[in-house]
Amino acid sequence: MLPQEIIRKKRDGQSLSSEEISEFITGVTDGSVSEGQVAAFAMTVFFNSMDADEKVALTLAMRDSGDVLDWSNLDGPVVDKHSTGGVGDNVSLMLAPAIAACGGYVPMISGRGLGHTGGTLDKFDSIPGYLTQPDNELFTRVVQQTGCAIIGQTANLAPADKRIYSIRDVTSTVESVPLITASILSKKLSAGLDGLVLDVKFGSGAFMESIDNARELATSLVQVANDAGMKTTALITDMDHPLASAAGNAVEMKNAVDFLNGDHIDKTLWHVTVALGAEMLISGGLAADNDEAKAKMEEAFSSGKASEIFGRMVYGLGGPSDFMSNADKYLQTPPITVDVVAPPQAVAHANNLAFDTRQIGLAVIELGGGRTRPQDPVDHAVGITHIAGRDWNGSDPICKIHARTDESCDKAKFRILSAIRKGGEVPEPVIERVDYSGAL
Repeated sequence: MLPQEIIRKKRDGQSLSSEEISEFITGVTDGSVSEGQVAAFAMTVFFNSMDADEKVALTLAMRDSGDVLDWSNLDGPVVDKHSTGGVGDNVSLMLAPAIAACGGYVPMISGRGLGHTGGTLDKFDSIPGYLTQPDNELFTRVVQQTGCAIIGQTANLAPADKRIYSIRDVTSTVESVPLITASILSKKLSAGLDGLVLDVKFGSGAFMESIDNARELATSLVQVANDAGMKTTALITDMDHPLASAAGNAVEMKNAVDFLNGDHIDKTLWHVTVALGAEMLISGGLAADNDEAKAKMEEAFSSGKASEIFGRMVYGLGGPSDFMSNADKYLQTPPITVDVVAPPQAVAHANNLAFDTRQIGLAVIELGGGRTRPQDPVDHAVGITHIAGRDWNGSDPICKIHARTDESCDKAKFRILSAIRKGGEVPEPVIERVDYSGAL
């Protein structure tokens, strides 16, 4: 069938067969489907959604557009985590080595920034020499030797998703539940996992701003993943405030290094990281219950083993051998640093400060730390640090801006100040757990 006829059928609200979906994704992969047709398809799915069978078919077609890895030679469970995206969300950087320290293997295939949210790969690109897109041989070797490797999609892993992902980012179709589901799960299925845990965020800094929408996405992801043969659960977590006290690329990498080394640990970031790690350990059979799993996670960090494994992973993928002890030497810093002082009306929010967190992510883009088009370069050095928590005292600066130019700094500052608001009741970092009901 012609790709435009497949688009037309979905545009008119009809369900697509698995054969039609497979044919369209084949065209996406071999280039016979144009960028405009991919964009049109994404928009029709955005408005008309997909039923359960379509979502599974789309996920499997995107998985089968490339290679599927085989880890049957490893002596432990192969597990992973994926976040739906947030601001200051660098959990993956601490989580992967901690799971490896507990005996699991984490071949994490991550993405770049999408919309206002930061991308894990962009953070790793701030490390000189680090290969975010190694060949499968190197990827496999690092996972086997260190227990984890965080990389991007290679040309042979879910290539259809790689193309669709970049087009979604610039066509306002990011928030589509079927497209998010297929994008996330096609990559994870191609990684050959035994188990997956999903961090589905909601709030002003998430793609899903309401708990109901987050629950819908979490349910879709868990159901489709399990129906496609991969054991999966999800945690719904709060993203109504930046997760870490930093937002950007090099600045979030430094925040993660400080966390792993025990020099500075953001409280909410700790809770979310440990909760997700515990879920992964239980999924992989490395812990019998939540209490045992959390204790193992805490030991992985306090012992320094997670930090050591992260350093070995960085070196194995081309980064400096002394990165964990000399991160400041390798991470770039821009020439301008400015304290952002809250206006008098914001002081009334002391001890109850909140942000429109999406605007913090957009402020990073204003600085050059994100993209407005897929081909845009990213300035890995810029960002925001010392972001005030909900318990801000009313006198300290609410953040520091690290900028390349005065103009970009002023734009980011205006956006940040405009984002201040009075907070409501502070939610728990982890709201609820979603598991497989057995039927869609």
